[in-house]
Amino acid sequence: MHEQGVTAMPSMLYLVKQLELAVRARLDEVVRSSGITALQYTALTVLERHDGLSAAQLARDSFVTAQSMADMVRALESRGLIRRERNTGNRRELLIRLTPEGRALLAAVSEPVSELESRMTSTMTPTQTAGFRQSLITAWQSLT
Repeated sequence: MHEQGVTAMPSMLYLVKQLELAVRARLDEVVRSSGITALQYTALTVLERHDGLSAAQLARDSFVTAQSMADMVRALESRGLIRRERNTGNRRELLIRLTPEGRALLAAVSEPVSELESRMTSTMTPTQTAGFRQSLITAWQSLT
């Protein structure tokens, strides 16, 4: 039973979800002018770090379902931002690769995306920012 006037602190899970939704909304604003969504941006950055993934792996690493990724791959491929090619080790598998156009788009939005991240941590000291980053990594690793 809650005492009147006493407010319970929100759970950390609630705070993480609030942050995720705020980041996603702001990221959508930042990348919209490039004609992509925050989810598409995430998939492109995954490919930037690990080029040549299967659609299933790209979906897992981009936090979307396989069906959503199939639609996203078609959209990104039609824009020339990615290409699919046969895996030489497994001819039945298609690997997804970032094109030069995809790399150029990521370069074009890198500054506004960095500014968004800086805005998110603007009231933190560099030590707090580093600790926040490490805490996020540690929390994620604890659940995976």
